[in-house]
Amino acid sequence: MRHLTRLGLSAVTGLAAALCCASVAVAAAPSPETSQSKPSHGKEKVFNLTTVVTAANFIDVDPTGSSQGDELVATGNVLQSGNEVGQFDEVCTVTRAEVDGAFTFQCQVTLTLPDGQLTVQGVFPITETGPGEITLAITGGTGKYRTARGYVESVNTSEAESEVEVHLIR
Repeated sequence: MRHLTRLGLSAVTGLAAALCCASVAVAAAPSPETSQSKPSHGKEKVFNLTTVVTAANFIDVDPTGSSQGDELVATGNVLQSGNEVGQFDEVCTVTRAEVDGAFTFQCQVTLTLPDGQLTVQGVFPITETGPGEITLAITGGTGKYRTARGYVESVNTSEAESEVEVHLIR
């Protein structure tokens, strides 16, 4: 359990970042088309966010330790230019557990915003050094994000924060 807890928090920070790409829609947030944006092609908008985990809980099913079915439930805030622009909720389930302590997470996240919800999901491995770079698919949304697709890439910068590059297509 200790291994999952230590690496799970690291994974959550990476996922938190990866899953919160639509939060720039909040009225108080700078638009992704401003200085936070990178050049885009066609309808793709590329922009950067920081995510901060505020709460995480680990559910360790039998057998004790990292094993198939263990879950990580987390929530947190999304920042852009230091301003809070949204929140996320996610559930990650261990789908593969290796003898060396490495495991694979299948994660589903919902980002709730004033203009709708955005969903992201995918699978990624976690080793003794952590999750590394995480790439997940934007699978859809509601409201303003009902036609959303694309992907997000996330890299942990600390145990509580991650930097995310969002590739949003609507």
